[in-house]
Amino acid sequence: MAATELEPTHSAAVVTKVDTAEVPSAAWGWSGESRRAARTAGWVVIVILLAMLFENQQGSNSGTGNVGYIFLILISIGLAFVLIRDSIMSRKQR
Repeated sequence: MAATELEPTHSAAVVTKVDTAEVPSAAWGWSGESRRAARTAGWVVIVILLAMLFENQQGSNSGTGNVGYIFLILISIGLAFVLIRDSIMSRKQR
């Protein structure tokens, strides 16, 4: 049976708070997630979804009505709610 314990490694080249035995990518300087980049990407997606509302109106008299528009608006509102809640929750001390 393989051992379940990890051998801690020490590298003088890269200084991180993460043990490189647990997170191998920390050895070359990348570890974790970028909250700022994720939030920025989320807001860009919201803008793109809302921009889809302004399309060519020639094909709008099909049988589906405004279901697509309602879907875009609801998804944008839901994503904005998640981003705002995440922003507020990250400011609170735990």
